[in-house]
Amino acid sequence: RTLKNNLRGMHFQKNFPQGKLIYSVHGSVYDVIVDIRKESSSFGKWIGVTLSSENRKQIWIPPGLAHGFLVTSEYADLVYKFTDYYHQEDEGCLLWNDPEVGIDWPVENPILSERDKEGLLLNDL
Repeated sequence: RTLKNNLRGMHFQKNFPQGKLIYSVHGSVYDVIVDIRKESSSFGKWIGVTLSSENRKQIWIPPGLAHGFLVTSEYADLVYKFTDYYHQEDEGCLLWNDPEVGIDWPVENPILSERDKEGLLLNDL
């Protein structure tokens, strides 16, 4: 369970990339994906979509992309299905407000964890 205006992201695994299928079982989030694959023609591009228990949308995130979300309801509960195991020592974080990526988050001052405040810029990944 994550509370309103909490932003998580932009997370990824470097050496053990995971594909993720995500949907909301309660509440609403603005879910964002950034292509951080340097060899990709869409490197640095992002897409955002609203996932909610009401619209029942799901999002598939292929391995090698960074993922994050902002809770837009009072709270949200998300369900994840992964293609690989979580490796804590392998986790990476792209800075949520990297100006080069330019994600248009629907909040100015989100609540962030210490880890998410210290994400790296896209060019430093």
